[in-house]
Amino acid sequence: MTHDRVFGQLPDGRDVRLLTIGSAPGPEVEVLALGATVHRLHVTGGDGVRRNVVLGHPDVEERLASGDYVGGTVGRYANRIAAGRFPLAGCEVEVGTHDRGHSLHGGPDGFDARLWDVVHHTDDSVTMTLTSPDGDQGFPGTVDVTVRYSVAAHTVRVEMGATTDATTVVNLTNHAYFNLDGEGAGTIDGHELLVDADDYTPVDATGIPLGAHQAVAGTPFDLREQRALGPAIRAEHPQVVDAHGIDHNYVLRGSGLRRAARLVSPRTATAAEVWTDQPGLQVYTGNFLDGTRRGTGGGRYRQGDGIALEPQLFPDSPHHAEWPSATLEPGETYAAVLEWRFAPVGVAPQ
Repeated sequence: MTHDRVFGQLPDGRDVRLLTIGSAPGPEVEVLALGATVHRLHVTGGDGVRRNVVLGHPDVEERLASGDYVGGTVGRYANRIAAGRFPLAGCEVEVGTHDRGHSLHGGPDGFDARLWDVVHHTDDSVTMTLTSPDGDQGFPGTVDVTVRYSVAAHTVRVEMGATTDATTVVNLTNHAYFNLDGEGAGTIDGHELLVDADDYTPVDATGIPLGAHQAVAGTPFDLREQRALGPAIRAEHPQVVDAHGIDHNYVLRGSGLRRAARLVSPRTATAAEVWTDQPGLQVYTGNFLDGTRRGTGGGRYRQGDGIALEPQLFPDSPHHAEWPSATLEPGETYAAVLEWRFAPVGVAPQ
């Protein structure tokens, strides 16, 4: 396996590097400098078969044309900001919009479409940096961002950090789509999901929070016990119907690094746990994958072919002073940790 190779070129001729970390029998991750993206992630399933369990695009052109954020590091602000406007430090900030009149995942040209600098690479880790200039997509302040991927035993760890020279907002996450049956294996309807949350955030038809969080009890969003995804994402519930599945924030229990979710494929006897120190988890069931974009396996991605489990601050938090703040001041450091822990079903992830 080549651990550092050229994946392709951007339209301006710059090379896009692909770096590999980890090795069998543990996770092996291919990371693209374009978007600090998880391109492939191979693990050994509970059935003994080694497979790639994340969606990805086959080349630079397909990746740049995609609007699905597949595997990318998203920012400056993951999720939506209503109407692309929000108050900050006594001023009204206006940022780029491209999703039904709202800002989504940092704007029309977010971090997932940028070429990151590779500053460190070993057999089991890679660190990338990006400088987002003042006014980037309308956001104030020059922000320096770092993402570090590392592999140890059966865990992939993602550490994200940022600093700024002016008051701004930062909310980063990774947008990997998982399919534990393997990339290109079909829908995740048969997967089972548990989310460690008692409340979720209802949204309007354009994905903007309606206000207060609500209890998951008695709704299709009740994933406090592991349950099959298929019935939940096809439920006759207005929130599910409007979103064409689940595309909602869950209010995670507790604080600090703790488990947020457990995803299981009964078909391959494989489990993946998501651990995070963030307050929310956006669960997105690939509702708008429409067959337009090609995958690494040669097929085209369609609705429900993968699920994204995105730890982050709550959506549209700049408009909700009562929620955890996304504001970052000079002298402060934004930090977020995400772990994916893999194991055969019946074995606790390590």
